[in-house]
Amino acid sequence: MVDPAPLAAACGSDYRNVHPRSTPPDGRHFYAVRIYYEDTDAGGIVYHANYLRFAERARTEALRAMGVPHAEMVGQFNVMFVVRRIEVDYQRPARLDDSLTVVTESLRVGGASLLLRQDVRGALGSCAVLKVDLACVRLGDNRPGRIPPRWREALAAMRDAGDGQRVE
Repeated sequence: MVDPAPLAAACGSDYRNVHPRSTPPDGRHFYAVRIYYEDTDAGGIVYHANYLRFAERARTEALRAMGVPHAEMVGQFNVMFVVRRIEVDYQRPARLDDSLTVVTESLRVGGASLLLRQDVRGALGSCAVLKVDLACVRLGDNRPGRIPPRWREALAAMRDAGDGQRVE
């Protein structure tokens, strides 16, 4: 496994995806990704859609690290998070064998939705920055459902632990 400590330290945090279940100290969760041949396109750079996969994994691990796994929310409350909207700003390519870190931050938490910012960073800086608008929906009819209190509180704590200088 790639050690995210150097990038986390550069970002002012020592929070890793193996940290005990708690709110990230500075409101950011760090998830390490290694680029394999299967992640690249014919030009040898990461295929653009793979950033969405990396971000999805990082969101799942962020919830798990805060002690509010997505699967538990589905099982106990019959609601789940779905991507409502996503914006991706590709900034520089990542290449085979690069070590990346996905930095996840909670920007806004509502009754049935939340907005996250995810920065996929490599040694030279941001490769892609994603703004992810998630909706909480009920299983079965896909109608909006309230985010269960424990999940809403954890995501709000993550948001509030930030430095207050986040931009949507």
